Amino acid sequence: MTTLTIAAAQSISIAGDLAANIAWHQRFMQVAAEQGVQLLVFPELSLTGYERGLAAELAIDPNDEVLRPLRDFARELGVTSVVGMPIRLSDDSPVLIGALVLGADGSLGVYSKQHLHPGEEVAFAPGTGGSTLKIGTETIALAVCADFSHASHAAAAAEQRAALYAAGVLITEEGYAPDTALLQGYACTHSMAVLMANHGGVTGGWESAGRSAIWAADGSLISAAPGTGKLLVVARRDADGWNGQIVNVAEA
Repeated sequence: MTTLTIAAAQSISIAGDLAANIAWHQRFMQVAAEQGVQLLVFPELSLTGYERGLAAELAIDPNDEVLRPLRDFARELGVTSVVGMPIRLSDDSPVLIGALVLGADGSLGVYSKQHLHPGEEVAFAPGTGGSTLKIGTETIALAVCADFSHASHAAAAAEQRAALYAAGVLITEEGYAPDTALLQGYACTHSMAVLMANHGGVTGGWESAGRSAIWAADGSLISAAPGTGKLLVVARRDADGWNGQIVNVAEA
């Protein structure tokens, strides 16, 4: 079994401040690189915050040069990073909730949220998902928040032989228990590891529960943040199995 190091970036977004959020993403990426992380996943809409009212104004083409600093940094560090951003695929297309894969090799992958949460339709249109990605020999399938509430979504990832189902989310305290039960259940049902990257604080008027987590393919918890705040939840797999670590990014 090859070694694999993955992490959930439990970041806190500054509403609509792309420059400040890019700087914080770079900080998380730097800390992740110091931990040997190969794949780093940020929460839903991490680069803008979960700001429905600002989404149309802030939406970008995935190839926009505003992301160049992050794309270059991911390549420089060798850390494939999945960041959240409202996107438009053309000038006249609707706004989608995007998860952009900034590859360690300089590549760009685009995933768009397929299943909207009730109320999101006022600002976003449903997306079409995206391709799996490879980290070494492992296949990774992405999800964005409400995507995972549809069992068929995780089942499709398993059919593509995903070793990891990685979701950027916004989950409140009220939704935390049922949502994490679903995710842990997918790990057991489909024998794939599951990563959940949640916001570390308030965003878009929602109080996030934090407590980002990673489960092994048998459903056992590898690592979880103890609460809110800017934290990196790391999981490492080697010949002896998985082990986890929590890194405080604000003070690292």
